Amino acid sequence: MMKIVNFSCLWLMVLCLGTAYQGQAQDIKVNARLDKTSILLGDQTVLHLSAELPANGTVSFPLLADTLSAKVQIVSAGRADTLTDKNKPGLKLISRSYVITSFDPGLQMVPALVFQSGGKNFTTEALPLEVKAVAVDTTKAIYDIKQPLAVSYTFMDWLRDNWHWVAAGLAVLLVLFGLWYYFRKIRKPKPVAEKRLPLVPLHVTALEQLAALKEKKLWQQGEVKAYYSELTDIIRLYLEKRYLISAQEQTSEEILSGLKAVKMPAESRNSLKETLLLADLVKFAKARPAGHENEQSMDDAIGFIEQTRMQDQLPGSESENKGENKVQDDNGLV
Repeated sequence: MMKIVNFSCLWLMVLCLGTAYQGQAQDIKVNARLDKTSILLGDQTVLHLSAELPANGTVSFPLLADTLSAKVQIVSAGRADTLTDKNKPGLKLISRSYVITSFDPGLQMVPALVFQSGGKNFTTEALPLEVKAVAVDTTKAIYDIKQPLAVSYTFMDWLRDNWHWVAAGLAVLLVLFGLWYYFRKIRKPKPVAEKRLPLVPLHVTALEQLAALKEKKLWQQGEVKAYYSELTDIIRLYLEKRYLISAQEQTSEEILSGLKAVKMPAESRNSLKETLLLADLVKFAKARPAGHENEQSMDDAIGFIEQTRMQDQLPGSESENKGENKVQDDNGLV
């Protein structure tokens, strides 16, 4: 007896679950409708697809590409929109719209569309779409396209249409002429007397630059490379103007080789060589000379300029432009 009761309870539970599942499946309703069931050839209408289902349920809309059928095309597709109804809190409505058209006259059909939910298919009804051809009155004669009419357009017509641009152009020309006349005729600049600055001898300029470099105290602050770079720049500029060589573009070896044919004191030539070579070691080999070597390089540069200076000669004068490279005999020429 107990077995019969238990079996009956089990059968009743299975029946309830099946009924509940069937009820949930039956809760899904799908629908398709057209805004207009009749359109002209090439006109458009909107196809609305919707599905009503439980709030926690899911549904898959039909996968539509660019056509519904061979004679009905999809122009564009909208996004799916989900709405809830306050009167039906347990349900939701999902809808999506498609703009469709057709270029074949006659009665066309929007086919039945299939939705899927919970492994089951839900199909809409097929919808008729009447496509009307444009009526042509064949009783009337056919005429050629009318050619455009020739209209005369004179200069005065153009001037009447563009007078403001012409007036603006004339105003600009008048302003430019007035400015030219004012600065050329009325406010003519007076000639200014040329001021000539006194010429400074080469050695004076070089010695002043060396004195300024000495005042910076670069090597005392650890900037040894900057110290020797400025020192050699001053020497190279002096050599370039004094002996008319491209000292600023040459290496130290090229400078010393180019000065072999120049007469100068042997002491000056040796001090110049030592200064340039020590500067190269500092700039390219990262050498760190002692303090007295840095001071000696400055003294050698000053001594070289004083020993090789042109006596009573200013830069730019006639003898310098001719390449005067000699010094006084009492300097000990070699």
